[in-house]
Amino acid sequence: MYTREEKTFLVKLGKKIRALRKKKGLSQEAFALEIDLDRTYVGGIERGERNIAALNIKKIADGLGVDIGDILD
Repeated sequence: MYTREEKTFLVKLGKKIRALRKKKGLSQEAFALEIDLDRTYVGGIERGERNIAALNIKKIADGLGVDIGDILD
């Protein structure tokens, strides 16, 4: 289980990724296909339920056309 601080970070990260995905006009499914991740995994990320591996953060940033720092900021 995550601490309260860790959970807050994951939720904030997920909301940021969701906002960037929607700004790009992509559904979860289309985005997941584009970055070669499972749609349910992307959904879990956006809900703050997943602790994302570094390489998956890179895939997400590349798929959104942003720097990793834009997601983690």
